[in-house]
Amino acid sequence: MTLDVREFFRATNPAQTLNVENPDDRKLYIDFSDVRGSQIVEELRDNISFFSPDEPTVQLFTGHIGCGKSTELLRLAAQLRKENFHVVYFESSQDLEMGDIDVSDVLLAIARRVSESLEELEKITLQSPKGLQGLLNGAAKLLQTEIDLSAEVGIPGVGQVSASTEGTFNAEVGVPGVGQVKADREGVSFVALGLGKITAKAKNSPELRSKLREYLEVRTTSVLDSINQELIEPAIDKLKQVGKQGLVVVIDNLDRVERKPKPWGRTQPAYLFVDRGEQLRQLNCHVIYTLPLSLLYSNDLNQLTNRFGCDPKVLPMVPVRRRDGSENREGLAKMRQMALVRAFPNLDDDSREQQVSHLFETPELLDELCRLSGGHVREFLRLLNDWIRKDRKLPLSRTGLEAVVRQKRDRMTLAITDDEWELLRQVRQNKKVTGDEGYDILIRSMFVYEYRDGDGSWFDVNPILETARPLSEES
Repeated sequence: MTLDVREFFRATNPAQTLNVENPDDRKLYIDFSDVRGSQIVEELRDNISFFSPDEPTVQLFTGHIGCGKSTELLRLAAQLRKENFHVVYFESSQDLEMGDIDVSDVLLAIARRVSESLEELEKITLQSPKGLQGLLNGAAKLLQTEIDLSAEVGIPGVGQVSASTEGTFNAEVGVPGVGQVKADREGVSFVALGLGKITAKAKNSPELRSKLREYLEVRTTSVLDSINQELIEPAIDKLKQVGKQGLVVVIDNLDRVERKPKPWGRTQPAYLFVDRGEQLRQLNCHVIYTLPLSLLYSNDLNQLTNRFGCDPKVLPMVPVRRRDGSENREGLAKMRQMALVRAFPNLDDDSREQQVSHLFETPELLDELCRLSGGHVREFLRLLNDWIRKDRKLPLSRTGLEAVVRQKRDRMTLAITDDEWELLRQVRQNKKVTGDEGYDILIRSMFVYEYRDGDGSWFDVNPILETARPLSEES
């Protein structure tokens, strides 16, 4: 069987997020849950669909950047849709400036995405959300020197919109003789479009974000009440009337919130999820937030779980070896399949294994790649992608892999101090990481990976670093 090296290169793109609702992506998906030590997606799903389908829930999901969280959340969304929930999934990084986030930004992004999603459902019509329109109009007036909202969303002047809290919605949008159903839909459209324009402008301007927050901060309770009473609760009622179980909102990429300090010294993740967590949990629908892994290593963890009433679910690495250093054959087999399925998506597992020689000079090279990745999904694809780029032909050679690993190791070791090498030696020996410092130095930098087994979590040094001289020659 022949395979074009460029096709294999494109198929191993580490930036690609798989969506199992897409048939082509579904062929490439590998279920690692058995070897990761927990059925996290199924637990998140069951907390909604089995235990509390009619009561609002909030859940927290985290893990290392690049370990496959987005793919798993998209799989969760697909499962919930099969169970007849209306799911709104979005990547917060598309709406928010991750270096400067406040709770009002998150709430407006959720309102916008829910509004846009409802617009797409022809059978769902809501009463005109007058409170949200009033808040939006107030924000537009506040920012009117920078934003001409009326021109942006194609409605009459801002002053005319302000009448929306007093007169009929037909009069507000200046479309006489339009039926109430259409007016209601246009009311939701106004909210979606207006929020989209304002949040887009605010994302790109610190000055606008500051002005908008000053306006919304004292109105946080009103914002929550309006979102719940005018958007979420009516939407759930209408969804159930057309046979849906309820509404689920999945906010991805909030784990990418930068750890910059606020002006008063609190880090952004602690401020958003701990200090303001009470507001984030007050939405009257099922909500799943991704949150920064750093919070699990901070002194705020107990307060975080108290705020949200749940423990964060952690997606660990795929274990390619065990705590004692022995090979984890099940984990290795799964990682092997991730490479082979990218090359031969239409073959079964056994048939793919018979094609290894078409991709690698020896089968052992594929196992070595799996070990060197440490079970980090994106890192595995990045190493493989770089290897293909280096060799430019199949089968891939040992020389190419060694060059890729050497380059990666040299880049990583440039940033490691003597004290940090000592910390890495301790991790290798004790399999533990603790505290903010341990997170900052070891995990955020991807010097150390986290795994799970029957005894709980454990840590190990990134295999790329194990051959570096400070570790290979004990000092």
